[in-house]
Amino acid sequence: MTDQHRIASAADLRRLFVQAEGLAAKKSLPKLDRYAREYIALSPFLCIATTGHGGRADVSPRGDQPGFVQVLDDHSIAIPDRPGNNRLDTMENILANPNVGLIFMIPGFEDTLRINGKATITADPAILERAAVDRKQPKVAIRVAVEEAFFHCAKAFRRSRLWQAEAQVDRKVMPTLARMIMEQTAAAEAPPREEDVVACDVAIEQDYKTQLY
Repeated sequence: MTDQHRIASAADLRRLFVQAEGLAAKKSLPKLDRYAREYIALSPFLCIATTGHGGRADVSPRGDQPGFVQVLDDHSIAIPDRPGNNRLDTMENILANPNVGLIFMIPGFEDTLRINGKATITADPAILERAAVDRKQPKVAIRVAVEEAFFHCAKAFRRSRLWQAEAQVDRKVMPTLARMIMEQTAAAEAPPREEDVVACDVAIEQDYKTQLY
């Protein structure tokens, strides 16, 4: 069925919006300046967007202590790959398509830093040694050649009230991660047993305590 309200061209889209101008049009830089460097040094969290074969998109979070992302020079950064679920969605996408988009966040900051560029996967010993925690080195890091860097305004954070304590939602309003995934993956005629859910919850928490690095 055809959606008669679909916007299908850039021209049609542009007719609904005024042209970007002023600082919004000029703010994109082709490298990291001192403010971008300072922001990265303070940031404990980012999301990286990638696209794989056939155009399938993915966004993945990355987090660690502030400064975990290394600024190698004005044109490149390195993101250590910490232990995860071994799906490798992000890195396999990078092997298929190096174009990536990053958004850095700092708790309490409502403005964000965005970086677009091309990524490679590196096992450079110097990068991995600097990324070691408790003498545990990552196996690889994601190196990003910066093509575009710019700061993004606070409107999304103001609307969402993300950092406001009174806007925080009690985690108990939804089931635990283990319960949701186990119910999603169970056969309809065989729902997960309560004792299995509890055991999985315990295993996840234990993994958080022992397998962060």
